[in-house]
Amino acid sequence: MPARSKAQQKAAGAALAAKRGEAKVSSLQGASKEMYDSMTEEELEEFASTDHDDLPEKKDS
Repeated sequence: MPARSKAQQKAAGAALAAKRGEAKVSSLQGASKEMYDSMTEEELEEFASTDHDDLPEKKDS
């Protein structure tokens, strides 16, 4: 499942970096913290690798 917004993609990237040990888990907050806790590395990689050219900044509610 691809990311639906640039914000979601960025959050997934931050969570993925923490999963891989490239960033501190304590630095995560909000959506990235929730993604870290609930998603696998493979799921996060799929979200983070979404082409962001046509994505909105934030997903409409």
